[in-house]
Amino acid sequence: MYKKTNKQLIGHIGEHLACAELGKRGYIATPFAGNVPIFDLLIANKDLQSLPIQIKTSTTGKWKESANKWLNIEIDHKNKKQIDKGDKKIENPNLIYIYILLSKSSERDRFFILNKKQLQKIIASHYRNYMNGKNWIRPKKYDSYDCTFIVDEINMYENKWGLIKNSIGKHTIIFK
Repeated sequence: MYKKTNKQLIGHIGEHLACAELGKRGYIATPFAGNVPIFDLLIANKDLQSLPIQIKTSTTGKWKESANKWLNIEIDHKNKKQIDKGDKKIENPNLIYIYILLSKSSERDRFFILNKKQLQKIIASHYRNYMNGKNWIRPKKYDSYDCTFIVDEINMYENKWGLIKNSIGKHTIIFK
């Protein structure tokens, strides 16, 4: 169904789908269509408390990230090896992410709700598991940070809408 649809359109579909789903749950939600660097939606409740949300959408159940956004990784150029220097201190660790797996025509769309700190743990664990199996030497491009995780790694966060209810009105976003 989505094979010919470009990534930008998939992203817009996800943002609007999230707005609709949040609307069904009593929130006012509006997307920014990629014009805000840190979040994609801003929602408000009946008390006008607001919450920024980042949306990531997939049609395949896979999402790409760059591991060096989440981990301190040093490159040993001489030995063409990566060195894990631990987790990065991330800004806005409580920022809410909604990962959306768009359905195939007769299935339902799936929503996974977690915060940035929880996401960091998933991505860091995934990348470390992968790289440990390679002795921290990437097979093709030694200095690549490509990290693709799959829906099974975030299943525990499916439909965790309570995180939004518990987070709204409690966030300060840091812009740098």
